[in-house]
Amino acid sequence: MNIAIIGSGNVGGALAQQWIKAGHNVLIGAQFPLSEKNLDLATKIGEDRFAVIENAVKQCEVILIATPPEAVFEIVEKIGNASGKIIIDATNAIMKNPGPYKTVYHALTDKTNAEIVKCFNTTGFENMLNPLYRGEGIDMFMAGDSEKAKEVAKKLALDCGFGSCIDFGKSDKVELLEKFALSWINLAIMQGLGRNIAFRVVNR
Repeated sequence: MNIAIIGSGNVGGALAQQWIKAGHNVLIGAQFPLSEKNLDLATKIGEDRFAVIENAVKQCEVILIATPPEAVFEIVEKIGNASGKIIIDATNAIMKNPGPYKTVYHALTDKTNAEIVKCFNTTGFENMLNPLYRGEGIDMFMAGDSEKAKEVAKKLALDCGFGSCIDFGKSDKVELLEKFALSWINLAIMQGLGRNIAFRVVNR
């Protein structure tokens, strides 16, 4: 797949590295592609994988957004016509939502004509770089109304090494999925368990 990642922080950088290893063509879309902030990631994946947002999304059929929630409106303008594209919302609007919308997913649904899914928001970037615990892949989770977008998110999660990508439900479960992310944050950081913890659903 051709994937544009908007957001070159920890999550975007981790997913970029994993998807490149899996054989996908990845471009990082940034306002300032080779800024000092991006140099560390550029040394890992190559400077040629950075582009301004408009150029990155034009070349890709899949777009992952991993930015602060309030940036979504500027990103939507730069994306332009998203018909036929899949957008993966990897943000969390727990602390600050992109008003008047509850989440970035809801803003994207209203302001674009893309296929949208919520995914890659429920665990730390360390678990995206290495999702194996005791030899088994942990679980990723997704939510949204587009089955097409969910199929893509599931494949990309498995390509990262996750054991499965569990469907949380449709768009009415997007907020629940963000609260699920807060559960990981609570345990890992607020309760002091550390960032090397993860969720995995087990069946008896």
